[in-house]
Amino acid sequence: MDNTATDRFDISQFEASRNRLASLAYRLLGSAVDAEDAVQDAFLHWQAADRQRIKVPEAWLTKVVTNLCLDRLRSAQARRERTAGAWLPEPLLDGDPMLGPADTFQQRESVSLAVLTLMERLAPLERAVYVLREAFSHTHAEIAEILDVTESASQQHLHRARRRITGARRGGEEEVDAASARRIVEEFLAAASSGRTDRLVALLTDDATAISDGAGLTEKLLRFDTAQRIAAVARAGFTPTPAKRRLAGGTPAVHYALVNGAPAILFVVGDQVIGAVTFDITGGKIATVRGIAAPARLVRLTEDWRQHEPGAPLITQW
Repeated sequence: MDNTATDRFDISQFEASRNRLASLAYRLLGSAVDAEDAVQDAFLHWQAADRQRIKVPEAWLTKVVTNLCLDRLRSAQARRERTAGAWLPEPLLDGDPMLGPADTFQQRESVSLAVLTLMERLAPLERAVYVLREAFSHTHAEIAEILDVTESASQQHLHRARRRITGARRGGEEEVDAASARRIVEEFLAAASSGRTDRLVALLTDDATAISDGAGLTEKLLRFDTAQRIAAVARAGFTPTPAKRRLAGGTPAVHYALVNGAPAILFVVGDQVIGAVTFDITGGKIATVRGIAAPARLVRLTEDWRQHEPGAPLITQW
């Protein structure tokens, strides 16, 4: 095989692993943009390596991407961004290959916005072990090799990670019936749009929380921690006004969608997603509402939406 043919073969080997590597990086970083950067850096490492000495390319690439992500998580800039209170996971439209694998409940849960947010509480190594074990089913022996730790250390990291995430999970482990989730979200939208505060409060758990990135206009996330306060904010936020339409760049249509496996409503102007509101539902009520409208957080979601065949909007002209 000549050099050109060898290069083509080696590139095809990398490309065959790209989606899996991107999914790994996204779970570790919570950002599609950063995940793509990490995968591209891994490709450069792959090109520079003596590939004839790499016995198991998939394992080698997994180790490289994992460690590139750990470097990012440990960087001073990442720590500043995350501790400043302005960090939210980047939402992805269901069907995005970066959300895979999704065969088991644990795999689907590991990419939910709720768990991606909770993983911010973990040390980088705990986060890596949790993702490699829960989402990609690596053995502790394999994880030890990837992270250069002992198997015992890998088991300890996983135990701590599971304890912290499980302890902070609201409502326990459950998957919500799709039809019920949509009905609850539609009721929330109808109540918010019509200003029915009592109905909004009734749809929320007693300890509900809401988080908004303020469309990227605030340095810190906006947080609301009582059902009454969330209802008041939702009523004000979901009431259309000429000023809001000018800020949106037009009159949005409002669509129902699934984002990171959770029910969501998307505000869409033309083919541009300008806002996403996601819902965590437990026990038939809404436990968490997340409002994401910072343009930088919606780039990939918008790209996927343009390839999507949406159903009829819940609201044609908001």
